[in-house]
Amino acid sequence: MRTLEGTIVSNRMVKTVVVRVDRLRRHPKYRKHYRTSRRFMAHADEALDCRVGDGVRIVETRPRSRHKRWKVGEVIRRAPAAGGEQEAGGEAEEPDARV
Repeated sequence: MRTLEGTIVSNRMVKTVVVRVDRLRRHPKYRKHYRTSRRFMAHADEALDCRVGDGVRIVETRPRSRHKRWKVGEVIRRAPAAGGEQEAGGEAEEPDARV
């Protein structure tokens, strides 16, 4: 069973996340290292609470749909919280109404 580690780049679908897996490769002739990336669609349960920027480990599984052949095994590292969060007791300001 194959496992890969990557970063979540999208979680807009229901029970599905898109994970970008980066690899460092070496050119066969010139011996220069370069970075490549590949995107995998992975099944994510609601219990994992995956957010964009989280580092995850994905595990190969049976085909769940046309593009999903992976599932999120575990969340390795959490993304930092967004800076624009509201305080618990504060009221939100209304945006300017432009006509």
